[in-house]
Amino acid sequence: MFGPGVTVADNVRIRSFSHLEGATIAAGAIIGPFARLRPGAVLDAEVHVGNFVEIKETRLGAGAKANHLSYLGDSEVGAGTNIGAGTIICNYDGFNKHRTVIGKDAFIGSNTALVAPVSVGDGAYVATGSVVTSDVPKDALTIARARQVDKPGRARELREKLRGKNK
Repeated sequence: MFGPGVTVADNVRIRSFSHLEGATIAAGAIIGPFARLRPGAVLDAEVHVGNFVEIKETRLGAGAKANHLSYLGDSEVGAGTNIGAGTIICNYDGFNKHRTVIGKDAFIGSNTALVAPVSVGDGAYVATGSVVTSDVPKDALTIARARQVDKPGRARELREKLRGKNK
C-alpha cells in the first residue's frame, strides 16, 4: 500500500503486504513482506527491512538490516549495522519523544530494548535480550540483562496460592 509522499529509487524490491507512507527509499533496498514505513523513514542504498518491521522518523544507513519483528522510531542507524529480531527503540517516555543513535557496523542482538535517549557506538555489540539504558561505547560488548534466578518449588507454591484466591 502506497500512501502519500513515498519516493522509491531504481532496483528496489517491495514485497507483499507492505505499507509505505512518507518514506524515501534508495536504490537496491529490499522491503517486506509485511513491513511498515511511516513518515520520516529514510532507507539508504541496499538496506533490508523485513517482515513485521516498523520504521518511523528513522534513517537506516547503507547496507543496514532490520530483518524481522522490530520497531525503530526516532532514530538513526549507521551503515552496515544489523538489528536483531524483536529489537525495539523505546522512544516515548509518556511525555516526550527521544532519539536513539546507533553507529555504523554495530550489532544489536535479538530481543533488545534501547531506552532513548541512548547512543550505541560504531562497531559495538549489544548482547541478545539486553535493556540498554545508557550509552554504549565504540567497539564495546554490552550485556544489559539480569542474571537468571531459579527458585525451585516456587512455581508450585504460586499455583497453590493463586488457586486458593480463585475459590
